Amino acid sequence: MLERLFKLSEHGTSVRTELIAGVTTFLTMSYIIFVNPDILSTTGMDRNAIFVATCLAAALGSIVMGLVANWPIGMAPGMGLNAFFAFTVVATLGFTWQQALGAVFISGAIFVLLTVTGVRSWLIAGIPRSLRSAIAAGIGLFLAIIALKSAGIVVANKATLIGLGDLKQTGPLLAIFGFFVIAVLDAMRVRGSILIGILAVTILSWIFGVSQFHGIVSAPPSIMPTFLQLDIVGALHGGLIHIILVFVLVEVFDATGTLIGVAKRAKLLEEGKPNRLSRALLADSAAIVAGSLMGTSSTTAYVESASGVQAGGRTGLTAFTIAMLFLASLFFSPLAGSVPAYATAPALLYVAGLMMRELTEIEWDDLTEAAPAALTALAMPFTYSIANGLAFGFISYVVLKVCTGRWKTLHLATQIVAALFIVRFAFFAD
Repeated sequence: MLERLFKLSEHGTSVRTELIAGVTTFLTMSYIIFVNPDILSTTGMDRNAIFVATCLAAALGSIVMGLVANWPIGMAPGMGLNAFFAFTVVATLGFTWQQALGAVFISGAIFVLLTVTGVRSWLIAGIPRSLRSAIAAGIGLFLAIIALKSAGIVVANKATLIGLGDLKQTGPLLAIFGFFVIAVLDAMRVRGSILIGILAVTILSWIFGVSQFHGIVSAPPSIMPTFLQLDIVGALHGGLIHIILVFVLVEVFDATGTLIGVAKRAKLLEEGKPNRLSRALLADSAAIVAGSLMGTSSTTAYVESASGVQAGGRTGLTAFTIAMLFLASLFFSPLAGSVPAYATAPALLYVAGLMMRELTEIEWDDLTEAAPAALTALAMPFTYSIANGLAFGFISYVVLKVCTGRWKTLHLATQIVAALFIVRFAFFAD
């Protein structure tokens, strides 16, 4: 049955290899079951329900990826978009989390439409490479300031806006320790280094009595507080239109880049040979819609899937294994509820650092490429908004190209996105 479903021999792999690859990928991405509830619960959403929604969305997305596309790629709610959901859409702009879920649903539906019609490929081809890299790096900076703030390392300061927190306190010290644990283990190529770091800080917090231990295993909590609670009509509010645009743009770049990058490493996109990229693209866009119905921010392909590919994963059996492990995680909700914010902060900070590598892909010698890219990355943390970073980047890119006589190099997609952001600033107040 497995051979018929996943064509193992055709891909030169075995059941054992695929299972090991699935476990490897799960260990590297399972931190999301602790981090996602920690971030989204700041909106007032039920933490236990978010935990269940995270596990189910990851499991469903990975199953679809495995059975439809037969690719060894794990799916789960994406880092960056969950922070945008919680800290920009809800905390800063004042929309309800139900409206935010509605925006995610609409963006997912648009994403499916763009994929089916082929517009997604056109959009990806039209967005400058420098801006794509800057978006990833900017989201990394955004995650970094969130992590440092939640750890107590960065605090508010009336004179300088932000300042250094009290590093003698237990929380910041544990967060710093957790970061070094993750970094050292990852440098030593230890599988699951991020998860180990989170658990190490959590255990120490129990020992020092700064957080409570609620147990390890229990029956899964109810998902009903978030299930089908999205407000689609409310998401059509004028002020949320540009939010939907941001969700779509980031989903397109993040998911597509990850899928292509991991697939190339697994030799699933060799020139002259048929591939299942279109099915993989459809699978990840459909997962966004499903995740919003369950009660979580956008689901996407995880770059950590590269670790499973490195372990030999080549088929959807790897993704199916990841899905089964996420389903098994449903029984560990007490453990997830025992993880303090300064245990997940080091994970956020480390992931942020990894995303900063994208800065090397920017054409720094060309000012018309470098300046918009820099604005994109810098505006995200300094305005506390991924949306503002995208807007600054696209608008400045078009302005600089036009003013330097290089308007012919502009792709129509870039012009359209820039125009939409200008309309947003002109007619829609935050």
